Amino acid sequence: INKGINGTIRYYGCPAEEGGSGKAYMARAGLFNDLDLALTWHPGGYNSVMSMSSLANFQVYYRFYGRAAHAAGSPHLGRSALDAVELMNVGVNFLREHVIPEARMHYAITNTGGSAPNVVQAEAEVLYLIRAPELDYVREMYERINDIAKGAALMTGTKLEIVFDKACSNVIPNHTLGKVLQGNLEKVVKDVRYSKQEIEYAKEIQKTFPTGSNPIKKLLPLLDEEGKKIVKRLEDKSLCQEVVPYIKYESPMSGSTDVGDVSWVTPTAQFNAVCCALGTPGHSWQYVAQNNTSIAHKGVLIAGKTLALAAIDLYENTEIIKKAKIEHLETLDGKIYECPIPSDVKPAVHRNL
Repeated sequence: INKGINGTIRYYGCPAEEGGSGKAYMARAGLFNDLDLALTWHPGGYNSVMSMSSLANFQVYYRFYGRAAHAAGSPHLGRSALDAVELMNVGVNFLREHVIPEARMHYAITNTGGSAPNVVQAEAEVLYLIRAPELDYVREMYERINDIAKGAALMTGTKLEIVFDKACSNVIPNHTLGKVLQGNLEKVVKDVRYSKQEIEYAKEIQKTFPTGSNPIKKLLPLLDEEGKKIVKRLEDKSLCQEVVPYIKYESPMSGSTDVGDVSWVTPTAQFNAVCCALGTPGHSWQYVAQNNTSIAHKGVLIAGKTLALAAIDLYENTEIIKKAKIEHLETLDGKIYECPIPSDVKPAVHRNL
């Protein structure tokens, strides 16, 4: 129905959310500066609005360069880059006791220097993901980890190269927009039906999950009595056919998202739509396996309909947009967005990594 309402809906294709922080690079380029607001979604095991902050992060490569030598015939002539990586990791593992509980430090050895044990490895590399609720604390951890890396290089007589890869800001939640999404998500989900085959498939794949992977029980202390009833009903289900009540979280979620950078620039809200069995671990083969199912397809439809209905509500009631902008400014409390990715760092696709 044409109600004579003018406006523009812009769709952003956002690459490399997980390993590349695509939206952070886009925010740095100013691509979200002229928006009134942003709405987005994420696939998940249950339907809910993400009414919380997240962990900011830095992702950094640490590359060590040593000197190759025969490990038996002349090891004294070698300088092991792999030793440096291992010593660095030991040092960071000791650091874990001396950071805030919410902080996270993950690493993957991306270059071990080869597969020959009788050669002193001349080069090696480790990739770190450093996380905390606030960017200032991430920066502090980054400097401490850099010092540990420098110490590892000194201990092994190797050279160190630090390559900043990408970063994410923490999410600035907007409850005004979140509640708009909540209402429309509830409208859409009540009409979703799953077949017997889909329910049975979800039950079978749940059997492969590690014990304790279902996060739904963690919500119980945060909910009112009606919300607790919903969660109780979901405990033994294979597929979530309800919407988790809206919760104003005080603590950030344990993960990170480049939606955070968008949320610093403009009022932003995000929700989860069911695309997999309840309790599916993130970043798992089970998550990947379910992306090509009718369950996931229904999740995409949930997302599309929810976003469309929310957009209609906002077009028809611009006072909500004004309220969301006021909330955004109040939450920022004078803070101004600064992209955490240094201006000279290019997206990985344009670098020789």
